[in-house]
Amino acid sequence: MTHLIDLKDYTLDELQQLLAGWGHPPYRARQLLKWVYKGVRDFQEMTDIARPFREELARRACLTTLRLEEVREAPDGTRKYLFALEDGNLVESVLIPKEVHSTLCLSTQAGCAQGCRFCLTAKKGLIRNLTPGEIVGQVMLVRPEALATKPLSNLVFMGMGEPLANYPALIKALAIIGADWGLNFSRRRLTVSTVGLAPFIPRLGREARANLTVSLNAPDDDTRSRLMPVNRRYPLKELLAACRAFPLPRHRRITFAYVLIHGVNDAPRQARDLARLLTGFRCKINLIPLNPHPQLPEFAPPPPERVLEFQEILRRANYTAFIRESRGREIAAACGQLAGEKAA
Repeated sequence: MTHLIDLKDYTLDELQQLLAGWGHPPYRARQLLKWVYKGVRDFQEMTDIARPFREELARRACLTTLRLEEVREAPDGTRKYLFALEDGNLVESVLIPKEVHSTLCLSTQAGCAQGCRFCLTAKKGLIRNLTPGEIVGQVMLVRPEALATKPLSNLVFMGMGEPLANYPALIKALAIIGADWGLNFSRRRLTVSTVGLAPFIPRLGREARANLTVSLNAPDDDTRSRLMPVNRRYPLKELLAACRAFPLPRHRRITFAYVLIHGVNDAPRQARDLARLLTGFRCKINLIPLNPHPQLPEFAPPPPERVLEFQEILRRANYTAFIRESRGREIAAACGQLAGEKAA
């Protein structure tokens, strides 16, 4: 059987080259992508394309779509979407409404290989990487529903999987999402989160105009290695050197995310160590009290007063430090709770 190519896996330049090999002029690529990112699912709907070319496309290409399996809504309006991929694997996206706009949290892998001990996705292990079309497809399916209430303006690659471990697909998806021939999102509204795959961090800054969030979670190597196995490969010194090499535009900052776990990384001493560790960075710090889950019984969030004390120490050290409210916890849609499973 002839393998069908998914047009959503191609950038404009790549599609122009592909079509040239088929004997078609370059302008056909932009014409095709206009229809693809309108969301058409059948080549016969592309009414300004000649029938012989449509028939050729049907023989050689496809327009894969994710299948929506389930939508769950939390009391605060957060919605979790469970999508089935063509091979039956499941991934989740989370739509978070704000006052005047919405943010969509995207997945880049089915499962995750990073093994962070406080994250439910890690318990699944890595099943496979998503294709660029599967990453972009999450936006395409959720965006129309978001627009019915509040504009979808922010995309964060913080769902299932480690984005930088699927680097080629991530870079291509970012290009498609930000291009005028693609989904035409403002690149200032795209954020990639990483557990700290140090070699890819400077590359990301050079090859894609996206904001960077680094999941730090400890100010010392011993604690961080216990929580995040990636730290054994890329310890803090190497990780922070990579962050310093990230080409940061003017008026932009790196975000360091810090999941607070009671009795593990939430002591005042650790807040002071964190302040020293990040000296010289143009950054902000997002403090995220752990989102508990029955499958992670060994960890608990700190009491609120301990979270406030941690924040105050950072603020006294002249850092911008926010306590991030967890959204969608009731439907297991909060940070660290995505598992790609149907509701029981």
